[in-house]
Amino acid sequence: MDTENPNGLLPIALDAVVLECRDAAALSDFYIRLLGWRKNHVEENEWTDIISPSGGVRIAFQQNPDYIPPVWPDEPGAQQQMAHLDFTVQNQEQLELAVQHALSCGAVKAGVQYGEAVLPESESLWITLLDPAGHPFCFVIWS
Repeated sequence: MDTENPNGLLPIALDAVVLECRDAAALSDFYIRLLGWRKNHVEENEWTDIISPSGGVRIAFQQNPDYIPPVWPDEPGAQQQMAHLDFTVQNQEQLELAVQHALSCGAVKAGVQYGEAVLPESESLWITLLDPAGHPFCFVIWS
């Protein structure tokens, strides 16, 4: 058995999550304001990525002039979301502050919420927002 790879799996690590959009620079700027991360790499008019302060996580933005924003929540026959981002906060107060901050950065609170109501302590609480390109993302309190 390979001691560097005991499960016999290839050493594969997630490098980045990539979001398509019509304007990579504008969407990366939104997430920089939202998260306080920094630009890492820019290919003008095609690709931008941002990186967390620890350097361990990247979100990339790929420009696509034919990008169609997803409809949330899903509707039959409409453009579906392919993925969404979850950002964790510690408590209700941080959740409310995070939502207000996101709105001030240009996010929109989704019209339909599934996790916003006060839930029993054994369950999670989350609020879904949409970034300026229409990608859903959530602020979550994991219990």
